[in-house]
Amino acid sequence: MLFTGPIAQADVVCTDHVFDGLAYTACEVDPRKDDLRLFLDGPSGEKFGQFSAIDGTLAEQGKTLAFGMNAGMYHADRAPVGHYIEDGEEKMRVIPNAGPGNFGLLPNGVFCIGNDRADVIETLAYEAARPDCRYATQSGPMLVIDGALHPRFLPDSTSRYIRNGVGTSEDGTRVVFVISDQAVTFHEFGRIFRDDLGLPQALFLDGSVSRLHAPQLNRSDFGRWLGPIVGVVEPLGP
Repeated sequence: MLFTGPIAQADVVCTDHVFDGLAYTACEVDPRKDDLRLFLDGPSGEKFGQFSAIDGTLAEQGKTLAFGMNAGMYHADRAPVGHYIEDGEEKMRVIPNAGPGNFGLLPNGVFCIGNDRADVIETLAYEAARPDCRYATQSGPMLVIDGALHPRFLPDSTSRYIRNGVGTSEDGTRVVFVISDQAVTFHEFGRIFRDDLGLPQALFLDGSVSRLHAPQLNRSDFGRWLGPIVGVVEPLGP
């Protein structure tokens, strides 16, 4: 997991957030300044699975995990269900077709971390453009597509789960990760990105297994072993 640019103190800011009477935690990242990465396999080849495992490996390099969140759906062996790139190496191809479960509820999308920007891109648009991503993870469904909620989201849905996702600005310089602190519908979750945070693109990362690592809030969720994890790396303090 190599990062060739300068590593400064991270600017990631995590805050408690309330929208439409529902509680969330939002973490905003600036990809121009923050060392934003994806993590899957540890040095031994075993999948990290937990924030603490990543932090332990980073500590050996004089670094720490300033923020972390689960970053896409995974199989029983914790391999990514969809497209996955780490350090420029594609480990799983793009899955463009519809399928079962939330992942296959098209349109789905890809979260792409490039140089000095990061973007949520609808999968077919991503496949056509093939942007240069240092890291990428595919998940679904899209929550917000070009400022519109996913067409299958129903305002009166009764399906409620703890959910997490990521939204990006048009210029790719603003990235906001959100986890609900109570069970919410897809419609409610999509609206926080579109109507409150003002982000034109947003992607669902997962539900029920949703987890957050936010040391500045004294929070590091523990539970089921995870597949892909997104995080911000910064130097250890003195």
